[in-house]
Amino acid sequence: MSESIGAVLVTGATGTVGRSVVAELRGRGAPVIAAVRDRDDPAAEALGVPLREFSFDGSIATARATLADVDRVFLLRPPQIADVSAFLFPVIDACRDAGVRQVVFLSLQGVQVNRGTPHHAVEAYLRAVGAPSTMLRPNFFMQNLTGVHAADIRDRDEVFVPAGRSLTALIDARDIGRVAARVFTEPGHVGKAYTLSGEQPLTYRAVAETLSDVLGRPIRYNRPSEGAYLDRIRAEGAPQDYIDVQRMIYRIVRANVSALPNRTVRRLTGRPATTFHQFALDHRDIWTPS
Repeated sequence: MSESIGAVLVTGATGTVGRSVVAELRGRGAPVIAAVRDRDDPAAEALGVPLREFSFDGSIATARATLADVDRVFLLRPPQIADVSAFLFPVIDACRDAGVRQVVFLSLQGVQVNRGTPHHAVEAYLRAVGAPSTMLRPNFFMQNLTGVHAADIRDRDEVFVPAGRSLTALIDARDIGRVAARVFTEPGHVGKAYTLSGEQPLTYRAVAETLSDVLGRPIRYNRPSEGAYLDRIRAEGAPQDYIDVQRMIYRIVRANVSALPNRTVRRLTGRPATTFHQFALDHRDIWTPS
């Protein structure tokens, strides 16, 4: 039986993971408040839940006001925020002061051994201040291929990432939403950390082959070098800090750190993780030229 809970505040509610968290919590009958930057944003209105304006501005007062009548918080780091001590720690402090019963933090696979990431600092701070928390540590999102890499697939018929011949157990962000809803609405998850991977480790050549099959046209993966990849995103206007992060994460990928599959999604939700083939079927319109 689900534990009785108050409202869950979801930060990043209009984002890839946040939307799934909101939808899955609604499906389980949990009261949800979406923290959004702009209440008039059509994407925010489409969530179908009460909205509360919020931004990571570093103010404890802002965070405290947003936490009124909130029982639990889904916390994620906006990609543009590198200084988590200035902008996320005050939110954690406000959660502690407000008596929030659970913070579910969207972290990163392997964060416990990757001390250079902002996610590591956030996890360490949650523990240091004694905030009741649950860490979700996902592998690479399948949605990277419908987001930052969509144009390469749609317009150039290629998957362009410097992953070499490595394997990655990609995870569908919708599965992260399913897991988050479970850990919020069932007891026994505070103090736990869950690594979330898909059940199928794939090379990016296999990813390209699956896309070719689903889209009915050849999609290439030619194993671009790190330099070629970084040069392309630099030419497209990526800022240096983003370039530095991309360099780091794909070196981790090439070391096969992201290769190991697991059944954590299946264990926590009772359903297997989404296969990449099913994901490609669900999103094929994104990669189809207009």
